Amino acid sequence: MATIIDGNNFLGFAFPGQIRDPENRLTLVRKLLAYCHFTRSRIILVFDGRVAEEIFTLTRGEPKFRVVHPAEDESADSVIVDLIDKQKDRSRLRIVSNDRAIRDYAREAGAESLACKEFAGELKRTLGERKTLKEMDKPAARPSSLEVGLWMHVFQDEKKGRR
Repeated sequence: MATIIDGNNFLGFAFPGQIRDPENRLTLVRKLLAYCHFTRSRIILVFDGRVAEEIFTLTRGEPKFRVVHPAEDESADSVIVDLIDKQKDRSRLRIVSNDRAIRDYAREAGAESLACKEFAGELKRTLGERKTLKEMDKPAARPSSLEVGLWMHVFQDEKKGRR
């Protein structure tokens, strides 16, 4: 399944009032890259305006993750419409935006349409579940011989009724 995300629209939801902060774009891209890896889904992130070189460097070599920005005479919305139109199997396509016109177009074309809030919840759940799983996968640290000796001493004292 492929997910096309209206980047500036999602940024405005995720970071209200801070859409111009380039660090927020990087944070969003990092989270989406992790989501892409965990879910093994394709993501196309469409940003209005110029995209920082750092983002292209971060995503270079990621076969299932692409960042697109429109030409100077285009808008992100027109790029998203073109991407929808080029998709052969639209039933396996999701569009993330709060733009009503884009969401309506996606639904009429046969794609799934998600509001930014819905996708943000999915993103948070997925990253949270993976973080928990990573914590569970960490090998348990073996106690040192000093710790074993101290605990043995404590338990022997308890057996003898001393504390």
